[in-house]
Amino acid sequence: MGTITLEGLEFFSYHGFYDEEQKIGNKYSVDIVVTADFSEAARLDRLSATVNYEDLYRITATVMQKSARLLEHIAHQIIRDIRTKYPDLQAVEVSVSKFNPPIGGVCHRAKITLKE
Repeated sequence: MGTITLEGLEFFSYHGFYDEEQKIGNKYSVDIVVTADFSEAARLDRLSATVNYEDLYRITATVMQKSARLLEHIAHQIIRDIRTKYPDLQAVEVSVSKFNPPIGGVCHRAKITLKE
């Protein structure tokens, strides 16, 4: 077993519980960790035997373009779409961070993590 990780994918998107957040937008960061058996890819040196990073990015970018209220929903959609493309993965973990969340005080970012 092994992992492939993409860290710090950044997007400007229109998510948020409050309508105003969905109008003005915000900066978001996404981290993805996929766990699978990569032994064949390591042995054969073939991209077709592993997870393509470009696919993970494209999936994430597509989800980030669709407005959502909750970070949990965004992470769930990313996981669902990754699993559709790569059904044999042992685990998929996605963290979504919102920079400067509207909490009434100083907070660099709010972050949620889902693992399925």
